[in-house]
Amino acid sequence: MHCQVKILLTASVLVLQSCISSRPVADLHSVDFTAENLFTKNIEGPAFDRAGNLYVVNFQQAGTIGKIDEQGECELFVTLPAKSIANSIQFNSRGDMLLADFPMHNVLRVDMRTKGISIYCHTDAFNQPNDICINMKDQLFASDPKWADSTGNLWRIDADGSPVLLESGMGTTNGIALSPDERFLYVNESIQRRVWRYNVDGDGGVSEKKLLIEFQNYGMDGMKCDSEGNLYIARFGKGTIAVVSPEGILLREVQLRGKNCTNLTFGGLDGRTVFVTLNDRKGLEKFRNDIPGKGTAGAMQQK
Repeated sequence: MHCQVKILLTASVLVLQSCISSRPVADLHSVDFTAENLFTKNIEGPAFDRAGNLYVVNFQQAGTIGKIDEQGECELFVTLPAKSIANSIQFNSRGDMLLADFPMHNVLRVDMRTKGISIYCHTDAFNQPNDICINMKDQLFASDPKWADSTGNLWRIDADGSPVLLESGMGTTNGIALSPDERFLYVNESIQRRVWRYNVDGDGGVSEKKLLIEFQNYGMDGMKCDSEGNLYIARFGKGTIAVVSPEGILLREVQLRGKNCTNLTFGGLDGRTVFVTLNDRKGLEKFRNDIPGKGTAGAMQQK
């Protein structure tokens, strides 16, 4: 009996070691993906469509969306209506591009075939919708900061475009991300340097707000999750991507070449390339990660 237990334990250890050794090794050396100064200082919102094309806001001038190929070459995709400036991009299940339009208090929708632009959601109650994430039901969650007094709100925008205020009177809400299983919503407050975690129910309601992590210096901007639920946070001013576990433990920080990182997304053939937008360099960097991003199937086939 003891011999059988020993054999089973030995086999389990070998399996565990095999799994650990088979994980790809991260190459956490950030390199340039695009040239500098192709975008404005409001470069943000990198996102892939279902065909694997990468889009980033504010290409060459404010109020535009740029399209980037696998070599990092950029071209103008669409120009937004006058006074509209996008800050974040998401794609819904129909393939529509959704944009947080902060000056005009909108979420815009772009038909990817015709490039027609329409208002998906508008309310004067928005401060300036900043970052958005989306679930499998096509519900958007939006941060809504008011930078003038360091406050902010949290919204949900349902699939019919209806806005629902989830929480008001927060700190300066900015980066926002859903966990891979969509059970948790993460929202950060840039000025206060806090990241909050909410439970999310089947209707898109949030509850049980909990402080996940708090930093003592530098700001925070966009966030994304990997497929194992770790949170990747753009540390604006520090020039790092902080990797935080679902339990709130800082696992590591990836050093970038620029300092003012604004957002990130996962892509590449295996979903393990992290693309980062940088305000000070007005372009993108990239690095290789050991874990793929959540929902990265079909992203840019970058070698």
